[in-house]
Amino acid sequence: MRIALSIFLFTLLGDIRTYAQSEKSATATAHIGRGYELVQSDRYAEAAQEFRSALALDPVAPNARYQLAICLFALAEHNESRKEFERLDRETKDDPNVAYYLARLDLLAGDSANAVRRLGPLMPQPPFPDTAFYLGSAYLANHDLEHAIQWLLRAADSEPRDFRIHYKLARALQQAGRRQESEREYALSTTMREHYNESARQSVACVQALRTELIAAAREICNRLFDPTDPDKLTTLGMIYGENGKYEEAVKPLNRAATLDPDSFEVYHNLGLTYFRLKRFAEARDPLEKAVSLRPDFFGSNALLGATLYALKDDRAAYNVLDFAHQLKPDDNDTTELLFRVCVILGNKTAEAADYVARLKFLGKAADLHPGNPELIRRIVEIKELSMRKR
Repeated sequence: MRIALSIFLFTLLGDIRTYAQSEKSATATAHIGRGYELVQSDRYAEAAQEFRSALALDPVAPNARYQLAICLFALAEHNESRKEFERLDRETKDDPNVAYYLARLDLLAGDSANAVRRLGPLMPQPPFPDTAFYLGSAYLANHDLEHAIQWLLRAADSEPRDFRIHYKLARALQQAGRRQESEREYALSTTMREHYNESARQSVACVQALRTELIAAAREICNRLFDPTDPDKLTTLGMIYGENGKYEEAVKPLNRAATLDPDSFEVYHNLGLTYFRLKRFAEARDPLEKAVSLRPDFFGSNALLGATLYALKDDRAAYNVLDFAHQLKPDDNDTTELLFRVCVILGNKTAEAADYVARLKFLGKAADLHPGNPELIRRIVEIKELSMRKR
């Protein structure tokens, strides 16, 4: 009797520990979800607090330390950022994203030699598009003009619209005594900077026109931003249209931007959001799935994808996505309600197949979302009784 009781208590304690750990993990996931949302709004100080809270609950919470390090970097808290990245470097062993940020911290600290040492091995598969720019900058700071020019030229090829690259390249060429080439790069950098400033002015004019003019007149002003070769301007235009409720107008520039920049989270999220607002759910699915693949822990894209799958009646897929979105942001009422509806639908579907285990899973989840619901409690009791009779 005593042995049986000991086994029972041991099992019970294990269940309690497992439950407590799962509760901690779920809460940590919620902090991470809020952190990602705050990063999206450039609220880095608040985001850092969310990632710290996640790590306090779960020291190995996926991506939380990396995101905390990035927030600290954005806040110019370089010493604290370096501590987090150096810890990640020890734990992950040769993660190129971590090496990239440590190299940038080296550059900010004036240690260009160490920045070169970190960035050089990354170049066969650079983790970020501007990796070559920072390697060229490190060589320039180290007075190695030959390698500086080599990597800045490569950076200009991969990021031709970035005026910073051409300005830095102009300086390297000037120091190397290649004056004519240097002047060309200075002129190009100036032109690009002016182009950037002009785009900003066009954006302001577009917003004002959409708020004060009829759509035909506003479209004429806004289309000055439509450059079929510039994904940044196209994305800006699409987002301005979307933010001002002109969803049909947003589709064309965002689709074109996706063609030019197929790895941009921002483009795919906004394209999926636009189709969703137009209730073109079948078309919203692909860009939202792409957005989620690029940023798996961003609540907004997960919630939109879950709602899209619900509208398309792909209930199993909707359940998985909405359940994860709910973990990221448990206090979002819309996602909670959609997840509840999907659980009830799947509970009914599994009843037809007499799948008691699955039915209990979905109705149990629904009961967690709407605690105290008498109808759900009654149905769960009935299913448990039926499953016992079948044994």
